[in-house]
Amino acid sequence: MNDPADPTAAPSDDATDTDTGASGAAAEPAARKRPKPGERRVQILQTLAEMLEQPGAERVTTAALAARLAVSEAALYRHFASKAQMFEGLIEFIEQTVFTLINQITERTPASPVGADGARQAGQVVAMLLQFAEKNPGMTRVMVGDALVFENERLQQRMNQFFDKVEATLRQSLRPAAEQDGSATPTVDAQVGASVLTAFAVGRLQRFARSGFKRSPTEHLEASLTRLLQLP
Repeated sequence: MNDPADPTAAPSDDATDTDTGASGAAAEPAARKRPKPGERRVQILQTLAEMLEQPGAERVTTAALAARLAVSEAALYRHFASKAQMFEGLIEFIEQTVFTLINQITERTPASPVGADGARQAGQVVAMLLQFAEKNPGMTRVMVGDALVFENERLQQRMNQFFDKVEATLRQSLRPAAEQDGSATPTVDAQVGASVLTAFAVGRLQRFARSGFKRSPTEHLEASLTRLLQLP
């Protein structure tokens, strides 16, 4: 996982993260290498994402996360004020990565895609989203809300907003195609198409998570998108 957080966002107090105690420190002059500023913050988020990748994993506790990192829970809270902030760090990574890739997709095609070009652009967005999930299983559990069930409600609301933005992008891509087809209600048709594509993507993500990451979200993807978008 790339760094989803600002390296300067939190002070590096990691000299004490191992909590070995005074006697341990005296007996161990060659102490663990001190992480660079922001490095421990990234390690915490990476480890949380890795723990979420475990099929059937129960709720990830800060105690379990601290144990995996070999630090105390207090050390975690030197970098994040709460567990919710840790999940927000993962959500920020998802948002930044996905919307950066969406911008790259839309920039590769004309500003006003015509007909099938707009439909193909929408298909590329959906494909990118599912490929991102396949490469980041732990993030998938965040995206579909499985990992957020027992967490702060605002986290799920933020993921809902994420999919709303994705759907808005799809709607914008599909509208020219509806206009070219002579639709009397191109806005409505584009909204319906965007809603169907978003539901398809979310369904694939949910199936991927429910299967313990065994059912690929990109299974028969090209054929599925061709049928959904009615591409030639």
